[in-house]
Amino acid sequence: MRAVRNLEVWKLGLVNYLDALKLQEKLVLDRKSHKIGDTLLSLQHPPTYTVGKRQTVHNLLIPQSELEQIGAELHYTQRGGDITFHGPHQAILYPIISLRDTGLGARRFVEKIESTMIEMAGLYGVKASPGKRCETGVWVGEKKIGAIGVRISSGITSHGMAFNIDPDLNYFRHIVPCGIADKEVTSLRRETDLDLPTEEIIQEQLISCFARIFGYDNLIWKEDASILSDKKETE
Repeated sequence: MRAVRNLEVWKLGLVNYLDALKLQEKLVLDRKSHKIGDTLLSLQHPPTYTVGKRQTVHNLLIPQSELEQIGAELHYTQRGGDITFHGPHQAILYPIISLRDTGLGARRFVEKIESTMIEMAGLYGVKASPGKRCETGVWVGEKKIGAIGVRISSGITSHGMAFNIDPDLNYFRHIVPCGIADKEVTSLRRETDLDLPTEEIIQEQLISCFARIFGYDNLIWKEDASILSDKKETE
């Protein structure tokens, strides 16, 4: 009989990007040493541009000195992928999971992340699909609705996916999103005529899609936002 697979879900609300990055780094170490089981961070960020390990900052289309004027930050990361934007009204999931325990390779892991966002869009009648060759993420026609950028270290994942619920799409005009020129970015709000529920409900739906596609039987919810401050005190 197959063992029950648990996933601990941390609902963190709006979190500064660097705080979330430090938390991921600690959790990756804890997962490697088996101090914790598979964990999923659910959150949003203030307006933030992030650059992947290829450091393609040339795809930022405005001078870095002007970022403060538009209320955004820029951070460099060790994830895969190109430059992207994170901001309010975007559902972000960062899985800290063991690929060895799930039996997944890197490619299959990314495919399941794609499937998670495709299924999420489908709940609202939006037909999404994986990108074409060299087009990462999830797309509605020629418009991108979900971004993917992952890091895998010793079989443990971090970073993850960003699904556009209703972010300010003007921020995407200042970058070449994911390094793909002449493509638009869209959101769930723009692609459906349905009345959307609260963003908290949509984020929980995205979590449920993730859990089903990755084969987790039981979700353990951790909703105390003081998790971040608790972690800082123990560092």
